[in-house]
Amino acid sequence: MTPYRFDIRIRHNRRTLVEIEAFHLPKGKVTFLLGESGIGKSLSAKALFGLLETEEFDARIDGQPYADHRRSPLAERFLREGFFVFQEPSTHLNPLMRLEDQISEGSLAGAPARAAILAQLWQESRPGEIQSLLEVYPKANRPSGGEKQRILCAMAFLKMELAARHGAADPLFVFDEPTGNLDNRYRDIVLEEILRHFRQFRPTVLLITHDYSMISWVTRQHGDILESINFTELSLEEGRGKLREFQPRTYLGWLSSRQPVRSGREAPEGHATILRVESGISVYGRTLGFSRTPGGEGCPLALRRSSMAYLKAPSGTGKTTIVKIMMGLVRGRNLRMQLGSGILSEATPRRLWQERIWGKRMTMVFQHADEALNLRSRVREVFEGLPLPESRTAEAIGAELLQFFGGSIPRGFLDQEVGTLSGGQKQRLNLLRSLLLDADVLILDEPLNGLDFTSMQRVLELLERKVKEGRALLLISHNEEIFDALVAPENIYYLSASFPE
Repeated sequence: MTPYRFDIRIRHNRRTLVEIEAFHLPKGKVTFLLGESGIGKSLSAKALFGLLETEEFDARIDGQPYADHRRSPLAERFLREGFFVFQEPSTHLNPLMRLEDQISEGSLAGAPARAAILAQLWQESRPGEIQSLLEVYPKANRPSGGEKQRILCAMAFLKMELAARHGAADPLFVFDEPTGNLDNRYRDIVLEEILRHFRQFRPTVLLITHDYSMISWVTRQHGDILESINFTELSLEEGRGKLREFQPRTYLGWLSSRQPVRSGREAPEGHATILRVESGISVYGRTLGFSRTPGGEGCPLALRRSSMAYLKAPSGTGKTTIVKIMMGLVRGRNLRMQLGSGILSEATPRRLWQERIWGKRMTMVFQHADEALNLRSRVREVFEGLPLPESRTAEAIGAELLQFFGGSIPRGFLDQEVGTLSGGQKQRLNLLRSLLLDADVLILDEPLNGLDFTSMQRVLELLERKVKEGRALLLISHNEEIFDALVAPENIYYLSASFPE
C-alpha cells in the first residue's frame, strides 16, 4: 500500500513551529515516532488528524491551506474511523461527564469488549475499583494522569474494534506519549494492548514517544512482526524537521555496550560517604523509607564520592518529594541527614540551605524544565547569578553550550527567549545549569526527559565525567533499562511509602 505522505508547515504569531517535508506513515503498520520533545511531533500528528484550531495556527498541508485539509475526505475519514490519544488526556476528557458515560458515548456506543479491555489495563485491581473509577467526573487531579491515559487508550481500543466490525478502510490511530505518566509495569501493559490490537485488526498506528527503551521491549516481545513495525526519529536541521528511519540496532547496540559507572578517583579514607539520609521521613500523611531490595528491610541512603546511585519506586510513591526534602525545598518530619560533616534536619533554618547548601554543596536538576527555568529570560541569562567557580567564564560557558548542543548552535541562540526553545533544548539548559556548578552532590530528577538519542548520549557522558571528577550523583528516572545498565547494583536503592493504620 502507498504510505501516507505529507509536507507540513505550521506557524504561530509569524513564528514557524513545524516545517517537515515528507512526513510519511506506512499504511497498515505501527510507526514509532521518536525524538526530543517540542520539535513538532504532536503538532504534526494533530494537523494530519484535522485537530488544529485554524484561529490559533497558520498551517499548510502539502502547500494547501489548512482549512482545505480539514474538509478533505481523508481528514474526515481519520476523525470518523480513527482515534487520537492525547499526550495530556485532560484535553479530551469532559469534566462534566462521568467516565462511564464518556467511554461509551458517540462512536464508541455499542462496543462489546469494554469490560475485558479495562480489566487488561487495570490488572490486579481491587474488586469494584474499575467501576468506582468510572463514576468519577474527571478533574485536574482525579483520576491520576496515568489513569486518564489508560482511559483514553481503552477508548482507542474500543474504536479500533468497532472500526474493524464496520469495515473501515485503513483507519489511523495516534497514541501521543500514551505511557508518559505510567511506571514501567503499566507502560508494558499499555504497549502490549496496542500491539495485541494491531495484530488483530491491522490499522495504521502512529505512536509518539521519546522513550527509546520501547525499542527493546518491542524487539523482545513482538520480534515476529518487526516487518510491520517502523521506527523513525524526527530531528531539527537548520530549523526544519527531518524525518529519518531509526534502526533498532543503533539503540540496542549502544545499550549492550554500557558498563556500570565505577568510581573515578578514590575519596580519602574515612570520608568516602558524602551524604547519608536515614529512612523514616514523614510527609503528606505517609512515611518514606529506603531499602536495598523492593519491599526489603529499611536502610539509610548513602552516597559516596565518585559514585552514581539510582533511586527506584513506582510512580506516585514520592521519589520527587523525598529529594526535595533532601534539598530543603519541602519540609518533612524526622529528617536525619548528614552532608559531609554537617547534620541537617527539618529544624535546619531555610537561610542555612540558601547560604551554604544550594548550588554549593548540593544542587538539583528538576524534572520539568519549564518549572525550573525563567521562560522569559534569554539563553545567556540562564547562567547569570549562579554560584559558579571563577573558571566558568562566559567563554567557558559558551564552549560548554557548544559541546552540549552537538558542536553547533543556531544563529542568535544565546539571545533567544527560553520559552521559544524546544522541550529538548530547554531540558539541556536545565541540565547544564546544574552540571556547571561545583557541588559535591548532584540530584537529577528524570534527566533524560524529552531528549533525543544523541542528546541522551551526551548527557550520560557528562554525568560520567562528573563522577570521575569526584561528585556524587543521585538519579531518579523511569528509564530503568538505561540506568540499570549504567549504575552498579550496589548503588541501587528502592523507595517505599507506608501509611498510618
